[in-house]
Amino acid sequence: MKELGKKNTEIKLLESGRILFWKYGFRKVSVEEICQNAGVSKMTFYRYFESKTKFAKQILDHTVEEAMTRFQGIMDSDLSTEDKLHRIILMKMEGTANISREFIEDIYGSRGEELQHYMMQLTGKTAGMIIETFRQAQKKGFFRKDFKPEMLIAMSMKMRDLLTDEHLNSLYSNVNEMIVEITRILTCGIASGKEN
Repeated sequence: MKELGKKNTEIKLLESGRILFWKYGFRKVSVEEICQNAGVSKMTFYRYFESKTKFAKQILDHTVEEAMTRFQGIMDSDLSTEDKLHRIILMKMEGTANISREFIEDIYGSRGEELQHYMMQLTGKTAGMIIETFRQAQKKGFFRKDFKPEMLIAMSMKMRDLLTDEHLNSLYSNVNEMIVEITRILTCGIASGKEN
């Protein structure tokens, strides 16, 4: 029973941190605010997490793991190519719905920062899995045979620069709108056509 209470406390902290980081960014949120939002003491926070940065890394790990599980489920489903792409876009919309410009700037704009390096490692790790998943989909005829999944990954890696571009940011009402637009552009044109 005690283990369940510990797990619930950890989950409350992680969820509280995710909500606050997404809304205000990593830098602007203090450990005190996370604890207050989760209803626990600062001492309790440090019982579970060594530092705010390690805490943020765990949130990123969990978020990426969850997204990859959902992505794999969509790709493994019997849905049509169009429906798969539509679901991937919806998943991206849901996953980025509450992300602030501050969070994007903290994760992608802070060159040389520990969290940026960590996010790049996570992205590299998931890129290999995504490429393999797309190759399997190509073999099954879902995507064009001449489509290079590596190009899609390279383009999505460059998304970081787009997300931190002030002019582009001014064209959209929020980051989610911009991410969805980029995702739509990236996913259009890779579906297998009728002629294949």
